[in-house]
Amino acid sequence: MNLEEIKETIQKSDGVMLYFWGENCAVCDALKPKIKELFEQEFPKIKQIYIDAKNSRDIAAHFNVFSIPTTIVFLAGKEFVREGRAMSIAALEEKIHRPYDMMTS
Repeated sequence: MNLEEIKETIQKSDGVMLYFWGENCAVCDALKPKIKELFEQEFPKIKQIYIDAKNSRDIAAHFNVFSIPTTIVFLAGKEFVREGRAMSIAALEEKIHRPYDMMTS
């Protein structure tokens, strides 16, 4: 996806998760399957977009992503959660659950 497609998806969707990662990033590799599993199981209505920050520098710059991994969750077109390198999957889940439940009920 290019930047315009991502921006359009964010505006037209109830929820979008952007995960910025890098090819040679061990932390990224460890977190990516856990993030994917979390969103598939707990937040299936949030669209997932995975972005290689090195190969998509324009997209990373637009979203002010300067370190990887970075996860950004948008709800109703607005940035709701931003977690960086030392993120906790459990804390991320906790932050999203209540608004997600309200959004999907």
